Amino acid sequence: MAENYQNTLEYAQKMDQEDPLKKYRDEFHIPVIDGQQVIYYTGNSLGLQPKRTRSFIEKEMKDWELFGVEGHFNKKKENIWYKYHEYGKEAIAEIVGAKPIEVVPMNNLTVNLHLLLVSFYRPTAKKFKIIVEKGAFPSDQYVFETQLDFHANHGGQKLFDPAEALVEIAPREGEDTLRTEDIISTIEEHQNELCLVMMGGLQYYTGQFFDLESITKAAHKVGAYAGFDLAHAAGNIELKLHDWDVDFASWCTYKYLNSGPGNVSGIYVHERFANEKDLPRFAGWWGHDEAERFKMKKGFIPMEGADGWQLSNTNVLGHAAHYASLEIFKEVGMKALRKKSVLLTGYLEFLINEFNKEEKIFEILTPKEPENRGCQLSLYLLKYGKPLFDELMKRGVLGDWREPDVIRLAPVPLYNTFEEQYRFIEKLREAVKAVK
Repeated sequence: MAENYQNTLEYAQKMDQEDPLKKYRDEFHIPVIDGQQVIYYTGNSLGLQPKRTRSFIEKEMKDWELFGVEGHFNKKKENIWYKYHEYGKEAIAEIVGAKPIEVVPMNNLTVNLHLLLVSFYRPTAKKFKIIVEKGAFPSDQYVFETQLDFHANHGGQKLFDPAEALVEIAPREGEDTLRTEDIISTIEEHQNELCLVMMGGLQYYTGQFFDLESITKAAHKVGAYAGFDLAHAAGNIELKLHDWDVDFASWCTYKYLNSGPGNVSGIYVHERFANEKDLPRFAGWWGHDEAERFKMKKGFIPMEGADGWQLSNTNVLGHAAHYASLEIFKEVGMKALRKKSVLLTGYLEFLINEFNKEEKIFEILTPKEPENRGCQLSLYLLKYGKPLFDELMKRGVLGDWREPDVIRLAPVPLYNTFEEQYRFIEKLREAVKAVK
């Protein structure tokens, strides 16, 4: 598509006029900082606030005022709180390519990863290894470190050496991203000792989207589970978790899903585990059989599907913010969102490459192929470093700095425009002049 792009303001404005999703920008609050409306490129860290979010939260605040504890059951209420975790299931399932029984919103991402590993990381003295991508997000790294230490030394006996259990796959020398064939060959190499493949679906630093279907197939072939952290993929990439036969996954909702800072996570567990009552898990009251829950008896009986991993009753106010954004996703649909995303990210890439012809200051770490990336471009700075980023910030470009020399830009199709991509280059040119 790059050959069709044009480096003119008129072209960018024409693309915006023809954009079938253009009205959705007005659904969001665009920050104004130091008197200027920013070009917001950090939806990969925190999505913008939908304007309808306030009304969703205020509705539950009013119901709390009117009903008190009876808000959980009073049928005069539109959405009773006892069932509140169920109301977003269809929209969530559509976003991640699952069945409603396979998903549920709950907890926070790292909590959910720990809970899922209780069920799906079951090491033995022979099969104990976990395959991950090198440079995974720190929270994931800490999950792996502590899970390995816990299992290796549990009960006073050393089951395996944690230092040997974590297999990190790095790009080839001189390359920035992983090759699928290298991931698969690593799985095959460690097949006799491999227990789990657990990777980020979309790598936070480089923006690379991994071939989840092929990775899952390779893991299953050697008798290992496959799970993914989809923090940077959910709401960004078209996912087909059920069809790809993925065992489990979790994601946050405050990035591309625009649910608010630190808000609720979500989990996916394939339906083949829906009624495996003997699958190890850390249980809580809200995951217990709904029909038996208020009998207050001992003996945990998990609910069917992903619901059986819940611990506590629903954080209604947080979920209300989540549902406000999910309503937008239901209206737009992932196919339409992804179609614009490919065009928008491709246009930014085209403009950066054009700028590099004037003065080469960037290398794009993110894969060139649209199918191998989401809406993020990771730009490695060849010169000027952090001062250039700071100058961009002064000019209202709200991007993301990652040490040592990377700027991440995420043009989000729900609220970023083609004209903004053109204006970014204008601001970039000003910023370069300022640091020279």
